[in-house]
Amino acid sequence: MSTIKQFQVTFDCEEPARLAAFWCEVLGYVVPTVPEGFATWEEYHRSLPPEKQVVYFACADPSGVGPRVLFQRVPEGKAVKNRLHLDVRAGTGLVGEERLATLEAECARLVAFGAVHVRTLFADDENESCIVMQDPEGNEFCLA
Repeated sequence: MSTIKQFQVTFDCEEPARLAAFWCEVLGYVVPTVPEGFATWEEYHRSLPPEKQVVYFACADPSGVGPRVLFQRVPEGKAVKNRLHLDVRAGTGLVGEERLATLEAECARLVAFGAVHVRTLFADDENESCIVMQDPEGNEFCLA
């Protein structure tokens, strides 16, 4: 019987470096160090001939605990709702107005980086509040 201890989350996307930078902001992850002689990854990528342009980009949890996240370029765009989404646990342990205020603050921060606020689901008798969002390429995720 196999024991899997690690996994990677992979996103199909149009712009791997851009989406990796966004998700690093969301998750507190880091991108690899830019090659020497270049100020940014975009500058480095532009220096490559078209056949060597990057088709994927990864970011990682600096503590090494969370899964690596990979963004790979695909030719087709997003067509339907995700069958899988990430719940970003920004309000863990908080309830009521304190939780909602924390989620709203994180939502505003992520909108500044290109996220879209889709809707806020307010607390009811069974669930605490959460905010449904989309990343810059339309992938759904929740602030919970």
